[in-house]
Amino acid sequence: MSPENLYRTIHQYSKDLIRTEDMKKLQEIAKDCCKVKNYVYGRYGGIGGLKKIYPGYTVQNEMTESGFREELGLPSVYFYLAIFDALRDIKGQWTKTKCRISSLAGRHEDFGEKEKHYLRFLLKTNNAFEAVLNQRQVQKIKLPKEIQKQYHTLAEAVDTEKMNRYLCRQVRKYHIRLHTEVVNGFSISERAYRYGMDGEQQGIYISTKESRKRIFVSLTDNNQYQCQLYIKLRPEESAIEIDIPVSMTVRHHEDYKNQVGLSMGMFTMLTTDAGHRYGEALGHYQTEYAEWMRRQTAIYHRNRGANPGRKKYEARKKRYLEQLHSYINHELNRFFQTEKPGTVYIVKLPHSQAGGVNRKINNSSSLWQRGYIRKRLALKCKEQSIEFIEVLGKDISQECSQCGAFGQKEEGIFVCYACGYRVEEKTNAARNAWKRGQTGRAIFGTR
Repeated sequence: MSPENLYRTIHQYSKDLIRTEDMKKLQEIAKDCCKVKNYVYGRYGGIGGLKKIYPGYTVQNEMTESGFREELGLPSVYFYLAIFDALRDIKGQWTKTKCRISSLAGRHEDFGEKEKHYLRFLLKTNNAFEAVLNQRQVQKIKLPKEIQKQYHTLAEAVDTEKMNRYLCRQVRKYHIRLHTEVVNGFSISERAYRYGMDGEQQGIYISTKESRKRIFVSLTDNNQYQCQLYIKLRPEESAIEIDIPVSMTVRHHEDYKNQVGLSMGMFTMLTTDAGHRYGEALGHYQTEYAEWMRRQTAIYHRNRGANPGRKKYEARKKRYLEQLHSYINHELNRFFQTEKPGTVYIVKLPHSQAGGVNRKINNSSSLWQRGYIRKRLALKCKEQSIEFIEVLGKDISQECSQCGAFGQKEEGIFVCYACGYRVEEKTNAARNAWKRGQTGRAIFGTR
């Protein structure tokens, strides 16, 4: 079997300050790419563009014939990437619209299972979905034989006219035609750049709108890549950042066989069902970061009338986050090397709740890096071919992992008055996560 691949984004940074005239040339490219995206959003982002956006070559051909590229004077290496970036955004917006309509239809009290099944079929079948929205008969469009047969079976069991009108109303209500004013970057293909030397400096040459003219940007490292890149502009710093997607091969470990339940915390990052702790200094890092943020916010509000600068603030905030994230990743790596898990069961945390009375606690909770921790844990599980399973979290910290009865937490210790079981509260939650994963009370899992 061929090795499975994942992609991660790595970054390169400009070393020296970029000249003002060179930054203006890069900003001009970004502005033109923004114009191209908005043109595509406006022309193909609605119902009429549905039949053209998959796979997108029709849009590419029509944009070529429109003469818009010549009007802007934008090189093709930027023009066509901006088109496909816009198409990706449009497809993503349609996916959001379909998911919302599917969720609403599933909760509709007046619809039976047949009506819901019919709507789900339309939402999943692009040709049928497009035909209904554009008031065309689904029977007259070309569908694979099995899918066409399935449509007829579903249509005979429902009032198709009523269902189609409902679908059209929901699309008109919830679908958004995109527009952007963001001009802080652009995609660039291999033909539009090359790595090289300028004197003794290693860097990258980037094509401009002028024929055969490139801008040299020195870089902080000597790495070279051959793929599509994304250039992020930072004009206030006279700098750029380059985002590079890199393919990674999934690693398989024969000795990673353990099944581990995990509980996540704000002060101790992870606690296993065996009571092992990882990231015990997380609370220290987070508290230090939260207190600094509170002080800086108070200072900023007191001096807002004097228009205080934010450059030093942003740089310090970035250093705090880098330190915090470095510690999180180090502890996650230590967790994998020590526990050697084949399967990880973790509690699905609820959305952030409204703040309480104590503002200091509210501030610390809002800056808790739980989303980053979960994302990094899930990604590292994929990289190591470890099954990552989220389990239902309702009452998981109040339920006794020994007998299943409800207990109480007393100063960090879970106490069950039914069976007398006493254990550290995070360990109890981790054991419940393990039990729920074993008994199938899971939300979803990935490998």
